[in-house]
Amino acid sequence: MFIDMGLVEYLEKTKSKDMPGGGSVVGYTGALGAALTMMVANLTYGKKSFESLDESIKDEVKKDYDKMDALIEELKKMVDEDAKSFDGVLDAYKLPKETDEEKAFRKQKIQEGYKVAMDVPLRTCELILECMRNQRSFAKYGNIYAITDQGAGTLLLAASGEAVLLNVIINLNSIDEGPYKEEVKEKLAKYTKEIKELKEELMDSCYGRLEIMK
Repeated sequence: MFIDMGLVEYLEKTKSKDMPGGGSVVGYTGALGAALTMMVANLTYGKKSFESLDESIKDEVKKDYDKMDALIEELKKMVDEDAKSFDGVLDAYKLPKETDEEKAFRKQKIQEGYKVAMDVPLRTCELILECMRNQRSFAKYGNIYAITDQGAGTLLLAASGEAVLLNVIINLNSIDEGPYKEEVKEKLAKYTKEIKELKEELMDSCYGRLEIMK
């Protein structure tokens, strides 16, 4: 499993023909972005500025922390899920195509394979978006001296979300016209828009708090 590899081994594997692929890599970079956010929280707890906040706010931050931790676990799974998400397509193309029945079955399996190859990166993007939504409380209440780590986490998450959607875009070309294809197109537009909006919101917060420190 790729997620169990050491950092150097994973890096070298990414360079090779046996690559995990872009979708797998951004599952990991997305998890790193979320992990940076959790680090900000851990540098916030116990500080006077945090402890003086209303209990409801502190509870909100701590709940978001737990959510982020759970999301990281899901993103870790995507590192391996995405690496094998195209296997169904490759297997389908190897099926026989001598008779009309074989051709029809092969085409069906190819379509099913491409749907898996898109559903996995779409799920990865959904997890990344949820991480970005959860960043709001840390961006607002996190330790101001660690706020650049929140910003770095935001940029990693946003880039990872946009990057993983590239896998959806390229595979969408191989899907037959129909309701499924239209649904994916709608998700692409929606997710792309939200990534942009969340990135702008969270980075504005980061830069705004940096200005306060001057």
